[in-house]
This record gives sequence, structure tokens and C-alpha cells, in this order.
Amino acid sequence: MAAQKSKPDPATANFETLVARLEHVVERLESGELPLEDALAVFEEGVGLARASTQRLDDAERRIERLLAVEDGVAAKPLAVPVPVKSEAP
Repeated sequence: MAAQKSKPDPATANFETLVARLEHVVERLESGELPLEDALAVFEEGVGLARASTQRLDDAERRIERLLAVEDGVAAKPLAVPVPVKSEAP
């Protein structure tokens, strides 16, 4: 059995830590080797991580908009944040 990665606290972890843990969660779910109850628990963790990650991105976007508004004296435009798509190997 692979070593369990430590679970970060979504309330305090930085964005990169949350994404790394979320990737681990996805790998575990995609393996298809978890019993149903374990899969549900891992999925629940993933939902929490995804929500926390989204919050970090939203916070960063607001900070950038405030900085741009202060620097340029103009209304900030929302940022388009590209979401990386995980490609599957054939």
C-alpha cells in the first residue's frame, strides 16, 4: 500500500498544498481500489479541498483587482483564470 500523504488543514493551507493534496485524492479515486465508504470519505475530502482552493483563487483575484484599481485609478476587470485540463494517456 502506498504511503498516505498528510492531510492539510483546508482552512490554513496554502493554494499549492491544497492542489497537491487534491491531485492525490483524485489519483486515489481514479484507482478504483477503494471500498465504497472509503471512496466517499476521500471524495468528501476532495470537495473540501476544491472549495478551499477556489476560495484562495477568489481571494487572490480580489487582491489583484484592488491593486490594479489603486495603481491605475481605473475600475479593475475580472481576471480570466485558465483551468489546467488533465489529459489522459491513451
